[in-house]
Amino acid sequence: MTVPESFFQKTYDELLEEFKLNNFPAYGAEQVYAWVYKHFVFDMKSWTNVSKAVKAYLQERYSFDLPKVLWHGQSLDGTRKFLFGLNDGQSIETVLIPARDRFTLCVSSQVGCAIGCRFCHTGTMGFKRNLEASEVIGQLMAVTTMFNTKITNVVYMGQGEPLHNFENMKQATLILMAERGLALGQRKITLSTSGLVPQIERLSEFPPVNVAISLHAAHNNIRSELMPINKAYDLERLLQAIRGIPLKAHRFITYEYILIEGLNDRLEDANALIELLDKKNSKVNIIPFNEYPDSAFKRPSKEKTLWFQNLLNARGLVCTTRMTKGSDILAACGQLKSEAEKLNLWI
Repeated sequence: MTVPESFFQKTYDELLEEFKLNNFPAYGAEQVYAWVYKHFVFDMKSWTNVSKAVKAYLQERYSFDLPKVLWHGQSLDGTRKFLFGLNDGQSIETVLIPARDRFTLCVSSQVGCAIGCRFCHTGTMGFKRNLEASEVIGQLMAVTTMFNTKITNVVYMGQGEPLHNFENMKQATLILMAERGLALGQRKITLSTSGLVPQIERLSEFPPVNVAISLHAAHNNIRSELMPINKAYDLERLLQAIRGIPLKAHRFITYEYILIEGLNDRLEDANALIELLDKKNSKVNIIPFNEYPDSAFKRPSKEKTLWFQNLLNARGLVCTTRMTKGSDILAACGQLKSEAEKLNLWI
């Protein structure tokens, strides 16, 4: 028996083309997409304006199943973390971050990660596999239906390297941005990459979204210590590729800088960062290191973090410090790691 394809794999344009090939009216695709992505109704019996023929066709070919919630927890600051089970027994983590005027969903792009950054808990998992576009979209759909919450922003900053999964993340982004569906704007989606230069050079093929670069050091020796990828694509080659990114959806490139006590928080690090980046098109987002069990690094003091930020601002670099959210449930940046098997959560 053929396993039905996930409906959440389909862009609106693909569904519209499929309707035309099967002699269904074009407006039917818009109706179906609206039920799923605007009303979050997956039971076809409730699709009052969709024909029986269309329903029968979709029911035979598509599944509307969402990832299984194995566990979820809420931080003291309101951040929620979800452990999702996938059809093959793998699991991923997703984080919902509330703010005064928005709900940001931090989605995973892979099961595990092959990059192996030394400051990241996910890196200790190794790489399992890429997520399908439907599994990326499924994270948003599951959280939205679970809490009846409208997700306003999506960041590709969960488990995995999004550009290692270029085609699936491109497909997911097209689904997120579809006007007849979720209709997330270009500036509401942020792609974060560790610096895969060949894929950065292909970003003109990707939907125009915000881009964040995991920089974390302004010296090659320190960055190579933190991020093995720097041995293949050093700072000079990385910045050359970044200069070719089309700045359509954003006015600048965001550089994420995890501040680690005694390693990259010195005066010479700040000075090198100031010399390295183009002040006109750059924004630095400082992330004080989020410790996790057995982590080798330490978080700098609030005073040291503020000093570093003020120094960059005074020298003309736009610089902010990211507020830590969800650290008490290991939901903060760099703390995600799927442990369904360890927790015996599969039923």
